[in-house]
Amino acid sequence: MPETTAPRFLDRFRSLIFGAPEIKAASLASPDAMLLDLFAAQPAASGVTVSPRNAMSCAPVRCAVQAIAEAIGQLPVHVYARAGDGSKERAPDHPVYGLLHDDANDWTPASGFREQLTRDALLHGNGFAYINRVDGRPVELLRLAPDTIRVEADSATGEPVYHVNADRDARRTLPRADVLHIAAPSIDGIAGASPVTMAREAIGLAIVMEQHAARLFGNGARPSGVLKHPGKLDPASATRIGSAWRAMLGGSNSGGTAILEEGMEFQALSFKSVDAQFLEMRAFAIAEIARVFRVPPVFLMDYGRATWANSEEMGRQFLTYCLTPWLKRWEGEIRLKLFAPDERRTTFAEFLIDDLLRADFATRMDGYGKAIAARILNPNEARAAENRPPYANGDRFENPNTTTGTADA
Repeated sequence: MPETTAPRFLDRFRSLIFGAPEIKAASLASPDAMLLDLFAAQPAASGVTVSPRNAMSCAPVRCAVQAIAEAIGQLPVHVYARAGDGSKERAPDHPVYGLLHDDANDWTPASGFREQLTRDALLHGNGFAYINRVDGRPVELLRLAPDTIRVEADSATGEPVYHVNADRDARRTLPRADVLHIAAPSIDGIAGASPVTMAREAIGLAIVMEQHAARLFGNGARPSGVLKHPGKLDPASATRIGSAWRAMLGGSNSGGTAILEEGMEFQALSFKSVDAQFLEMRAFAIAEIARVFRVPPVFLMDYGRATWANSEEMGRQFLTYCLTPWLKRWEGEIRLKLFAPDERRTTFAEFLIDDLLRADFATRMDGYGKAIAARILNPNEARAAENRPPYANGDRFENPNTTTGTADA
């Protein structure tokens, strides 16, 4: 493509998609910020381009994203109705209950839907779903590709406006009430900021070190060296000798016996990965990515500081400081978008986090015993928490250690 053709094509593309004025300086060779956002790629000082797709090839990033997304997907969501006395009970007959607990649509289970939208938000900054309604009632939730949605703030009201640019013939604007939007934290509060983009330097460093380790061990864990020749070589001879050397001793052939001629010598470089504290830098890269996603390093399979005593505490830290903000984002969006204004005072959705707080068997039984003795739980409620059937007269709140204080459920 001629040099003058690329900018014209790109500027026209920008104008069609974004409605932006043409800027002649933008090209594939020197892209501006809008083109980088369009193709979901951001250059890093390490020399690699970090995008949501290749960031998932970095093991710590993939582990952090999956730890959060899979946790959100596996936690059950229930719809509750609040009574006048402040108590609550599940409302399985509510039309939203099935969408959140069973199936988001005919081909996507609710757990997979929540996991995918959370993954979109972690990688792209935003997870979108279209709320399909019939007679005002939500009947299915349909995931929208995050790279096809552009979010803007309405100049008059400040509320978000969602523009869909799936293809040239299907551009449309969706009402705010019909878009379930899970957004990562951002400055403007309208569109989420991708953690991958914001932390591209840390992720790029981890990717570069992975590539360096792969190349190093691809060469038999031997660093490069220098071939010394007593005379002067012309460029063609230098290229020929270098190609012959790599073919003879490079890759899987490393460690063999070299044959040198014409007084040539091989001098190995003294630099080793250990000299650059390679292992320490890789450990630091894991910790840095854990900071980005606010995941305890133990959930990235880094057990350097994990002990029997603090493992349970790390699990609580993961729930409190990492998962809970995402759960609240989900619950807030569900309340605003899936419940009518007149039912928000008495109907709400909530994640059930009991499974993440389950301790070992002996500790659970001890806790149940204390709760039953204090009449906080009755035996059948404790049995239900353990997925066991109730028994007769198990609904009575009484202290099994005494003979008084009996009360009917």
